[in-house]
Amino acid sequence: MSNVQNLPLINEVNKKEVKPVKIMQFGEGNFLRAFVDWIVNQTNKATDFNAGVVVVQPMPFGRCAELAKADGLYTLYLQGLQNGKAVREHEVIKCLQDFIDPYTQYDKYLEYAASDDLEFVISNTTEAGIAYDETDTDLTVCPKSYPGKLLAFLKKRYELGKKGLFIITCELIDYNGKELKRVLVEQAKNNKLDEKFINWMVTENKFYNTLVDRIVPGYPRNEAEEFQTALGYQDQNMVVGEIFHLWCIDANTVEDKAEAKANLEALRAKLPTEKANLNVLFVDSIVPYKQRKVKILNGSHTTLVPVSYLAGIDTVRETIEDEQIGKFVKEFIFNEVIPTIDIPEDQMIAYSNSVLERYMNPYVRHELMSIALNSVTKYKTRVLPTVLQNLEKGKMPTHALFGLAALIAFYKGERTINNTTIALNDDPKFIEFFKNEWATFDGTKESVCKIVKDTLGMKDHWEVDLNECAGVTEFVCNAVYAIATKPMREALKEIVK
Repeated sequence: MSNVQNLPLINEVNKKEVKPVKIMQFGEGNFLRAFVDWIVNQTNKATDFNAGVVVVQPMPFGRCAELAKADGLYTLYLQGLQNGKAVREHEVIKCLQDFIDPYTQYDKYLEYAASDDLEFVISNTTEAGIAYDETDTDLTVCPKSYPGKLLAFLKKRYELGKKGLFIITCELIDYNGKELKRVLVEQAKNNKLDEKFINWMVTENKFYNTLVDRIVPGYPRNEAEEFQTALGYQDQNMVVGEIFHLWCIDANTVEDKAEAKANLEALRAKLPTEKANLNVLFVDSIVPYKQRKVKILNGSHTTLVPVSYLAGIDTVRETIEDEQIGKFVKEFIFNEVIPTIDIPEDQMIAYSNSVLERYMNPYVRHELMSIALNSVTKYKTRVLPTVLQNLEKGKMPTHALFGLAALIAFYKGERTINNTTIALNDDPKFIEFFKNEWATFDGTKESVCKIVKDTLGMKDHWEVDLNECAGVTEFVCNAVYAIATKPMREALKEIVK
């Protein structure tokens, strides 16, 4: 029998803090508990926010019952590099107050519509959660979709004459708050609800778009016994996340800019995260911040993977710690990406340095091959905009294009440094395309240039013929030929001086 089973439960060692329920949270998964609930907990400790959370389970299955057994208490471990030092810290999150499975407790769910304390709705119901369901027409029983559930709740609140709410979406889709608002209106019209209610729903409730950023591995399965033994109590709901966090919020869910600005300031006054020194930004638009994340965090991942993997490296951390390839990644970020993003340079530099620290997290083994999935499409969405913006300014983005050359070589499917086959994982059409292209390679530069020209000419994919961009075809041809005929590190010497 494990020694952990002899330990007391978390709620026998820690006491629940009773707080007024100001937040209704749709979702009880690892991310919300390691991100939003941690932010609420920190804000409660640092200010007079004094907010409790009622958790609504969006699906018929979930963790609400387990969380309720622990009085809503759970341990959050945050770990990573901070100012160059490895840090692992933990705390008990104490803001969760109540738990609802609306599929079995629908009446209890709707009873919260009468609450005068309630001010916020926060959700993360996965990318598929904000979707119109034309079958959600009977609001007397629990609707299947998240918008259906929220519509029923808001309708009840309207009928009771209660104030509107601040509705903050964390789902990973573009313009998530605006999309939720649109789907709610479509759902309401499909249900033939009163126009006065619909008007109240979209004017008295304020909707927000967000960008969230924190890596949350979740329950520490391999270390759970070690952690619980050190803590001195059992905790089946503990969760692990990285130290870095970012929450960008805008109010561009309305057309009028003055109204959007007023709505943003209203939320800023109600949600005092700035007083708690948290990385929660109330911004005019999350678009440049999303570009920053996609271009720097995601884009550098996509650029470094084929270069580093073909050089014999297996993880992100080893890549950044490598003198040559680490320099390649940093030059890509600072010289080619940062100048393309409309955010103050000091903020860009600080963010970029934080990304590099995240890459060197000693508590995470981030395999390059786990990032390599669908790399052809990832290059288009994450890196190609940087390429095109540099070219428009008359600058050759050598590092981004060398990354493309390495990607073309990667899709040959051979890791020559240890003579192994690469397990390519992409759309079959791309795998077949590169298989056919590399079958024509005979060791000559001419055969390489054919492969490159065919790849750059995939206009249906790139939405542009890259062969028409001055100097690009020649550069990529030279780079692919170097990679195909020399060790990667030798080829890279032409780029990293």
